Amino acid sequence: MPVALLYLGILVAAFLLLIVRPQRRQMAAHRALVASLQVGEEVVTSGGIFGTIRGLDDGTVDLEVSSGIVLRVARGAIAQRVGPDREGDEALGPGEEDTGDDRGDDGNPSPRSET
Repeated sequence: MPVALLYLGILVAAFLLLIVRPQRRQMAAHRALVASLQVGEEVVTSGGIFGTIRGLDDGTVDLEVSSGIVLRVARGAIAQRVGPDREGDEALGPGEEDTGDDRGDDGNPSPRSET
């Protein structure tokens, strides 16, 4: 019987560490994001709508999705900020540009281009 209680305790601890704590951290990060929204920022909603914040109320955001088209969405529906379109450019240093060539420094194709 004590062994079964030990196993149950280990399962509860693992559940808390692997599921509850990361979810709480994610919820806290989302609350911080929603609280720090400012007019003029580009965001994407949880439904996938991209837009620029044009107005903020207590529970809603006026989101301009196209020139002259403004949607009112719930503040909680904002999923993330959208930065400049630089996906994949993080590995490049200042003054470097992506040539689209997947060959390494030695002229051989990189492993990612073989897939």
